[in-house]
Amino acid sequence: MKPTYIFLILQLLLYRIHAQEKEKVKNWELNGYISSMNSVILIDSLKDYWITDYMLHNRLNFTWRPVNSFTFNAELRNRIVYGDMIKNSLDDNYSKEMSKDKGILDASFNIAEGKSYIFNIAIDRFWLKYTNKKLEITIGRQRINWGQTLVWNPNDIFNTYSFFDFDYPERPGSDAIRIQYYPGITSVAEMAIKADSSGEITASGLYRFNTYGYDIQLLAGILNSEDVTLGLGWSGNIFSVAFRGEAGYFHPYRQFTDTSGLFLISLGFDYSFSNSLFLQIEALYRQLPKGSGIHNFLAFYSSPMSVKNLSFTEYNFFIQMSYPFNPLLNGSLAAMYFPKINGYYAGPSITYSLADNLDFSLYLQVFSGKFPDANGVKCKQTFDLGFMRFKYNF
Repeated sequence: MKPTYIFLILQLLLYRIHAQEKEKVKNWELNGYISSMNSVILIDSLKDYWITDYMLHNRLNFTWRPVNSFTFNAELRNRIVYGDMIKNSLDDNYSKEMSKDKGILDASFNIAEGKSYIFNIAIDRFWLKYTNKKLEITIGRQRINWGQTLVWNPNDIFNTYSFFDFDYPERPGSDAIRIQYYPGITSVAEMAIKADSSGEITASGLYRFNTYGYDIQLLAGILNSEDVTLGLGWSGNIFSVAFRGEAGYFHPYRQFTDTSGLFLISLGFDYSFSNSLFLQIEALYRQLPKGSGIHNFLAFYSSPMSVKNLSFTEYNFFIQMSYPFNPLLNGSLAAMYFPKINGYYAGPSITYSLADNLDFSLYLQVFSGKFPDANGVKCKQTFDLGFMRFKYNF
C-alpha cells in the first residue's frame, strides 16, 4: 500500500476516535488540521519554466493533564511533498533539509521518498510542564516566544521564524528547559537554556513587568555559544493605537573589545478601526556586518533564519491591511519596502470559509529588487510565488 493511502487512513481513524470522545469529560485533548496546498514559483531568469509543487500537510496536537500540577504535550507534522523542487534538487538537498533536525534529538524522519516525492514526519513539540502556584517549569521541545512586535523580532532568540512562512503558524520549537516565576499579576521572571544538534547553547534570563500601561521586558544571555546578547522589548498603547518595539544587541564574547557587535531594532504600530479594518505598520533597522549580503531573493527565502539575520538590507519597512468583507470572506494585503536595493515585497491573500472548519485560501508573494551581478552591476530581479490551499481544522 502506498504511503499516501496509509497516511490518509490513519488520519480518518484518529478523527473518528476524536469525534467519539469529544462529548466525554477527559483530561486529554487531540486536535489539529489537514491541508492540501499547490504552489508555483516563477523566477525571472527562468521565464519559460514554472516550478510547481504539492503538499499534503497534517498536524496533530496532543495534550494530557494526568494531575493538576503536570501537563504533557506532544505535537507533530506529517507532510507529503512532491513536485519540481524535489525533482530538480541537487545532491538531494531538499530531502536532506526536510529531514534535518536542529534539536538535540533527531525527531524529523523521511519515512518514504523517491525522485519526486518525500513523506516526512517531524515532532516539533514534546514537553512536560510542572505548575505550582507562581512557578512553572517546562522541560522538552517547546516554543519560547519572547517577541513583542509582529514581523521582525530581535528578542526572539530561541525560535526565530520567517514572516513569509504562512503555512507554519505554530513556529519551530527548541529543546530547552524553561523556568517561569510570576511574582505579581503583571510581572514574570524567566530563565531558559537551549541546546541544538551542533552542541551550541543559547541561555538567557528575562524579566517582564508593567509600568504606566506598558509591558516592558529586559533580557540578557548568550546566543549559540558565541554572542553576548542584550534585549529590550515593550508593548502598550498611544491613545487607541498599539505601540510595540524590540531592540537587540549581539557581540561575540571572544572579541568583546572590538566593534564587531550588531544592533537591531523594530518598531510597530497597529490599529483596529470600527469597521473591522486592521492596519499594521512596522520598521526594522538591522546593522549589517561588513561583507554581508545576498545576490537574490531565493537565497534569503530558502536560507535558515537567525535572529541576527532577520533581513538582508539595513532599513526595512512593512505595512499590512486586513479586512473581513463578510463573515465568510477575509482579505489581506502586506507590503515591504527595501530602500537599499530599491526593492519591494507584495503579499495579497484571501480566505473563504467553505464550511465549518474548512477554509479555502489563495496567497501571492511577489519580490522585486536590484542586486549586483558577477561584475558588480545592479540588475533587477523578480521572484514570484503563488499558493492555493484547502485547510480543515478538527
